[in-house]
Amino acid sequence: MMSTRISYKLIVAVGSVTLVIIGVFAYVMLSAHRQQLIGEVRRSANQLSETVKSSTRYDMLLNQRDSVHRIITTIGRQDGIEKVRIFNKDGTVIFSTDKLDAGRMVDKKAEACYACHAADQPLERLPISDRTRIFQTPERGRVLGIINPIYNEPSCWQSACHAHQPTQKVLGVLDISMSLNDVNREMQASQRRMLLFGVVAIAAVSLMIYLLVNRIVLNPVTEIVAATRKVAAGDLQYKIALSKRDEIGMLANSFNEMTQKLSEAQRQVYQSQKLAAVGQLAAGVAHEINNPLTGVLTYSSYLLKRAEDKPEFKDDLEVIVRETQRCRGIVKGLLDFARQSPPEKRAGDVNEIVERAIRIVQNQLAAHRVELRRELRADLPPVHVDMNQIQQVIVNLLLNANDAIGDDGGIIVVHTDDNRADGGAVQTRPTQVEIRVSDSGCGIPAATLQKIFDPFFSTKGPRGTGLGLAVAWGIVEKHNGRIEVDSAVGKGTTFRVRLPIDAV
Repeated sequence: MMSTRISYKLIVAVGSVTLVIIGVFAYVMLSAHRQQLIGEVRRSANQLSETVKSSTRYDMLLNQRDSVHRIITTIGRQDGIEKVRIFNKDGTVIFSTDKLDAGRMVDKKAEACYACHAADQPLERLPISDRTRIFQTPERGRVLGIINPIYNEPSCWQSACHAHQPTQKVLGVLDISMSLNDVNREMQASQRRMLLFGVVAIAAVSLMIYLLVNRIVLNPVTEIVAATRKVAAGDLQYKIALSKRDEIGMLANSFNEMTQKLSEAQRQVYQSQKLAAVGQLAAGVAHEINNPLTGVLTYSSYLLKRAEDKPEFKDDLEVIVRETQRCRGIVKGLLDFARQSPPEKRAGDVNEIVERAIRIVQNQLAAHRVELRRELRADLPPVHVDMNQIQQVIVNLLLNANDAIGDDGGIIVVHTDDNRADGGAVQTRPTQVEIRVSDSGCGIPAATLQKIFDPFFSTKGPRGTGLGLAVAWGIVEKHNGRIEVDSAVGKGTTFRVRLPIDAV
């Protein structure tokens, strides 16, 4: 329904505009064509009248009326010529192809005589357009009439057969009427062609609009609508794959950025809720089992010392002591997790925090033949953080990297930087610093990356409690920062800790 409505609206709107443009264009073109055709008829009529005057001049000088009438009648029989008349200056018809007109008086207002008589102007000064008129007849339709003056030449007033004064300039008028049926047929044909052109043009424009709108607008919009429905259904990982560089592409990119931020916000809210719930549970459980667990560990260690000479009991007691110590480590982690205190922030040097963390774990790294590389930017601005808590985060990341590398050795790179060069444009004042810990270990599968910050989720098996990254995430979150991870199986893992500079 959406695509149909948009297509129809655009087709109707553009079709209406096209119809108006074509209508105005057709009116102008048809008017110009009509004027051109009528102008050609006028010139033809004027040339024909000059031909009649030239053909009848000699017979008029000799006053041979029958010969003049025969010439006029012969010319009047040609196609397109309705009537040929000659009338004197008083308006009396003296020759005509229509015998009924002979001797009749013409209507000076109806026969284009009014332009001369009303303005008292000589006829020879009027242009052809003023000597013609177009009128409608019931029998013959539209007719164009043209008058042509017959001048009083010296041969006329010097002849013995004529009684004209030398001062008389015009002896009479030759009037020729020509049918405009051919012009009408040509105009009707032009109108039909123009109408056909308008219909074809509107249909072609409408089809082009429909195809282009579907290709350029509707299909991408439909894809965006489908994406919004998926997001509304809870799939915040859905991405719109549009590579356009127009406004639709910008909308798709904005949508992808929005869903990414929504996904991150949802993950943070979910993580915060889980941490809060686990913290409450941890506080209660740790207090309930810590004292009994301490008693079990104490008595089992005492029995282990007394069972030095009893191998059948020693192995079992060692298992009890080892697992009890593991439980105590888990309880200690729960207590640390539940007792996370608000950070005591003060200005500190990120590189100094990193160096302190490295000193804590460097022996363990050396034992696993891990090469540690430092890439610390020297001119980093100070940050307002709880240095002990941030140190705890970095120590946890270094230990995780060490565990991921294993006993075969590898490389850990610790990198610090700020965002002065983010986005390709140098910023005069950075807003955050970044601590990046990269390792060349086994990597983390993509399906596992979404769970690594969950409490009690661990990829280390029985060697891990699953609380280290959850605690690290909570610390960074309380500093208004972000912790991100990129990993590829077989290539290694990179953790990024971003801390705002002006956080207080």
